[in-house]
Amino acid sequence: MAPFLRILGIETSCDETAAAVVERDADGRSKVLSDVVLSQLDEHSAYGGVVPEIAARAHVEALDTLIDEALQRANVSLCEVDAIAATSGPGLIGGLLVGLMTGKAIAKAAGKPLYAVNHLEGHALTARLTDGLSFPYLMLLVSGGHTQLILVRGIGQYERWGTTIDDALGEAFDKTAKLLGLPYPGGPQVEEVAKTGNPDRFDFPRPLVGEARLDFSFSGLKTAVRQTATDIAPLTEQDVADICASFQRAISRTLKDRIGRGLQRFTAEFPHLNEQPALVVAGGVAANLEVRATLQALCDKYAFRFIAPPLRLCTDNAVMIAWAGLERMATGVAPDDLDVQPRSRWPLDSNAEALISYGKRGAKA
Repeated sequence: MAPFLRILGIETSCDETAAAVVERDADGRSKVLSDVVLSQLDEHSAYGGVVPEIAARAHVEALDTLIDEALQRANVSLCEVDAIAATSGPGLIGGLLVGLMTGKAIAKAAGKPLYAVNHLEGHALTARLTDGLSFPYLMLLVSGGHTQLILVRGIGQYERWGTTIDDALGEAFDKTAKLLGLPYPGGPQVEEVAKTGNPDRFDFPRPLVGEARLDFSFSGLKTAVRQTATDIAPLTEQDVADICASFQRAISRTLKDRIGRGLQRFTAEFPHLNEQPALVVAGGVAANLEVRATLQALCDKYAFRFIAPPLRLCTDNAVMIAWAGLERMATGVAPDDLDVQPRSRWPLDSNAEALISYGKRGAKA
């Protein structure tokens, strides 16, 4: 049986600076002692997206203070923490350097082990923190940087069943919003405007629907939106609302097909589970109510449990990084050496074929 453990988590992979202290008892139950997140939304909104240089500098300015605040809120000192967990990738290399180097410095100074955590593993394991979920289960990760369907078999055991071959879903939302003149971040704006739109006005494409493969594609949908907006310009408020609603409808129909096939495959591969199979959704796009409704309906149809962690744990946060470190520590995974390097590209499934590109730093996640 694993001992009682407490970890300080650090997350700086994109445009949120975060620190948290999380406990795991001998039975695997969790307790979040503190959860501090500083958003950089104001710093990046004028540019319509995240500027890596600005993000890295903001992490440098804020991280020490946030770590101190996280420890104070948890009412613990560094001496009472068993290890440090810091995001090591994937993400913006400048931000990763800030967080990982800070984690290394604290680990060295306090004599604590360091766990360099894959950001995606944090997302993959969050449902075990919030819902006590057992392995195996399916996870749909939908964010600005990733759209993946992943089989979670166990700690460090991940199989990528599907991924985007071009844009991530969150990126498609943001670029569509920018095209239509909506403020950043685009996802929530598209969802809000779509409420007054007609989802049947435009018949946008649903890429890869009907194909046996479980991958995703959104660049063609994004291009269709651009062409439609150009054809009917100048756009009225109703035009924008109708485009947003039709865009969301196309995405929902696409997910219905892609994820539905994934649930069927899971059922075929694991016909004798001891408990109800589960689909977990994570990432910022998980906040979209139409996406959630589509996934819930699919789970109802195929008798799956639908798990969507609280929104604050779906977006970037240090709680999930601390928890991933706790899970690895509890299962006997050795800590990382202090010479571990950040990785801007770090796929969960290292055996999966790179569908987008492959560079010096390895396959995209």
